[in-house]
Amino acid sequence: MSGLEEFLSANWMVLLAAAALAVLVLRGPLSRKLSGIEEIAPEKAVQLINQHDALVIDVREHQEWSGGHLPGARHIPLGDLQKYLKDLENHRERHVICQCASGMRSAKAAGALHKAGFERVYSLRGGIQAWKDAGLPVEK
Repeated sequence: MSGLEEFLSANWMVLLAAAALAVLVLRGPLSRKLSGIEEIAPEKAVQLINQHDALVIDVREHQEWSGGHLPGARHIPLGDLQKYLKDLENHRERHVICQCASGMRSAKAAGALHKAGFERVYSLRGGIQAWKDAGLPVEK
């Protein structure tokens, strides 16, 4: 038996666990990349808002929204997004930035909008926390 075969035989459980961990860690970023969803930094979001009148959709729950949100954002909780797709149709040609607390729910929302035919849809990397960390304003 070669050295590699011995190593694999002796450490198969550790290697399997490492592979599973890698899949879990990379699943989100890879699926967003493959689905065409771009994660953007707060600075890029400001640029899209100021230069292209981007629509910001906050997909957090009501209690999170009431604690502060991006100026001019529209509140549509992730669980209600499908109900609002028809209302959002007239914004299909605009840049749309989805935003949540940390970037996970907004990526799901951006994916749903992209699937519904929105071509210029983004997810705010790091969510509202990254926005605040960048020193950008929030409103209540």
